[in-house]
Amino acid sequence: MTNTPAGWYPDPEDATRSRWWDGIEWSQHRSATAAPYSATAGYSTTATAAALKAPEGTEWNTVWIWLVVLLPLIPMIGLFTIDWGSLIDLSDPTGMSSLAFLVSPGYLIGTIGGWVGYGLCAWFAYLDWRELQRRGVPRPFHFAWVFLSSAVYAIGRSVVVRKRTGRGISPMWATIATLVVSFGVVIYIMVAMMSAVFAAVSTFPR
Repeated sequence: MTNTPAGWYPDPEDATRSRWWDGIEWSQHRSATAAPYSATAGYSTTATAAALKAPEGTEWNTVWIWLVVLLPLIPMIGLFTIDWGSLIDLSDPTGMSSLAFLVSPGYLIGTIGGWVGYGLCAWFAYLDWRELQRRGVPRPFHFAWVFLSSAVYAIGRSVVVRKRTGRGISPMWATIATLVVSFGVVIYIMVAMMSAVFAAVSTFPR
């Protein structure tokens, strides 16, 4: 079994049941339903709904999923240190004065932190996916979805884990909350800039 991928296989100690093979060794996770057998494909790990259920009491919670959910919020802290209203200078026809924020600490924290956070989220999603497999959760939501967005992975992971274990939907709601916060930050920036525009326009001679 050393080259056999992780999955549910007939328990070598009891052929009437299935046992989770983690890709390296047999785990202690067992299912009351034997892995189905096909004369052409051999033992299948996905042919029945029972094979897609995690063992009773499987823990869905990991520290990695919460890091994936919360890490994207950190770069936003830098955005609150920028005076967005000062970027609107209608007296400067070249617009060069508005570019000074590109080297401000807040902007650099937001930009560099965003890229670093993106890479860390990808790594944490992999660790979360690997840990779920180790615990016996069959076919967890693949970590590669995190490259689209950490929110995509967190929501998809929550839905799949809920189907496998009957629990574990809370990271999805936390992710939705972070998206609402992100939307709020965008509104805050837009309001600050539009207020500066209106203030500048009001000072023009009529």
